[in-house]
Amino acid sequence: MATLDTYSQYIQTLLTKYGEQAKAADATVETQLVFDTMHHHYQLLEIGWAEHERIYNCILHLDIKNNKIWIQRNTTDVRIAEELVEMGVPKSDIVLGLQAPYKRPYTDYGVA
Repeated sequence: MATLDTYSQYIQTLLTKYGEQAKAADATVETQLVFDTMHHHYQLLEIGWAEHERIYNCILHLDIKNNKIWIQRNTTDVRIAEELVEMGVPKSDIVLGLQAPYKRPYTDYGVA
């Protein structure tokens, strides 16, 4: 089993990569990486204005709870769980928190 620090680094690496891509897509909207390494919450946000419309969007949100990576939100086409597996995280250590609890046993990933 990997350490908490390893999982934290994996998540930060992925969010940083996608944060850089988001910056390139639209220079008028600020991309923010939020890393709470003490409580293990990690987010990629976009904040700004598009003319008269306020932009505030959580693109990706991952947590580490009970030594498992919880994917809480993913509004991209990126299969973040698969990328974590490619980095060496066992599927049993990834929980699709964005799925209803009754559906999680039917995925290839952890349940809690």
